[in-house]
Amino acid sequence: MALRDFEEQDQPGNSAGELADASAAYVRGLIRRQEITAHTGGMALGRMQGNLAILPADLALDFARYCQRNPKPCPLVGVSETGDPMLPTLGKDIDIRSDVSSYNIYRDGKLADTVLDISDLWRDDLVTFVLGCSFSFEAALIADGVPMRHLEEDYLVPMYQTNIMTTPAGPFSGPTVTSMRPMPMSEAIRAVEVTARFPMMHGTPVHIGDPSQIGVADIMKPDWGDVPVFKSGDVPVFWACGVTPQAAVRAAKPPLCITHTPGSMLITDLPSGRPA
Repeated sequence: MALRDFEEQDQPGNSAGELADASAAYVRGLIRRQEITAHTGGMALGRMQGNLAILPADLALDFARYCQRNPKPCPLVGVSETGDPMLPTLGKDIDIRSDVSSYNIYRDGKLADTVLDISDLWRDDLVTFVLGCSFSFEAALIADGVPMRHLEEDYLVPMYQTNIMTTPAGPFSGPTVTSMRPMPMSEAIRAVEVTARFPMMHGTPVHIGDPSQIGVADIMKPDWGDVPVFKSGDVPVFWACGVTPQAAVRAAKPPLCITHTPGSMLITDLPSGRPA
């Protein structure tokens, strides 16, 4: 499999902080060579990152309906042709088989494996769905002075399954998953204003404050991601999250579904809305 030409030759190391200003193509190249196998938060700021769901074609229409009925957790930004691993509408030379840093493999609704490349699993009947990701609006929040604790402290944003139920479509149903970012209440208000401009990246928060009101029993025990860091005066701010389809897959029990590992996103060439 040929590696893409990189737009930038003098790039720094492979950590999120070092790759904040790297091009999306450069970061995808590192991922394709498996030099990045962890989360992509903070990388290629200003480019849209996407959640991933790959399903057999006979379930594609039902899943598309599920996304249409649940635009907050499942904002659909790209769909492949059946059997085609390339995504030209999202970026140059994107090959979904190798350009995500880690994949979850579900069989009959159960997590069966986590892998770094899905070339040997690819089939002619598979359809790729890419959903907007809240990583994409973080550059705008930072530009407006809203603190991002997970980037400051270098941890993966925590994610929680909630009691907010999605609207079913075909076999797909289940709870909304949220990502959470701690910040002072004054900045939470600003975050609402900023993220309202990004409806394709989950938009405004679904909840601010008491986690128990959305079914989160212990904020320090996320279902995915890392334990959060709170500073004095911080409140939890929850956004709908593109891990939601992975909960829906457990209900639908398709024979095969491939997703990103939470936090390991597809980095597209599309602008996220951050000024260049």
